[in-house]
Amino acid sequence: MGYTTFMDYVTRTFELVGVAVLVVGFVAGFVRALVARLRSGTSEGVYVMIRSYFGRSILLGLEVLVAADLIRTVAVEPTMENVLVLGLIVLIRTFLSFSLEIEIEGVVPWRRWRLSAPGAPPAPPEQCSEEAPRG
Repeated sequence: MGYTTFMDYVTRTFELVGVAVLVVGFVAGFVRALVARLRSGTSEGVYVMIRSYFGRSILLGLEVLVAADLIRTVAVEPTMENVLVLGLIVLIRTFLSFSLEIEIEGVVPWRRWRLSAPGAPPAPPEQCSEEAPRG
């Protein structure tokens, strides 16, 4: 087995792990939301819980898939075209990750520390309570 073949297997393994993270994250979020629904007897917050778990699994899955793309580009096929495609993919996934992070946390990352800092203003109401699904 040659180097290129081995690195191709490594890349495919990372891709499978990335997809598994997405599937397991969705199923885990769905199961936890279902258990919370059965315990509380109300469906309030179920949507938010599923959305939060699945959003976090998407973030982790994107990171793993970016790693797979990096390995493929650097180790398997290091052509200028592949490097440019990788750059575009990383830009798109970074924007998507950033957007998901804001959607899940409700605050831009560089302001998150202010919410937990001593003497920080209280969190806005939409962060303190379970909200209804947005369209």
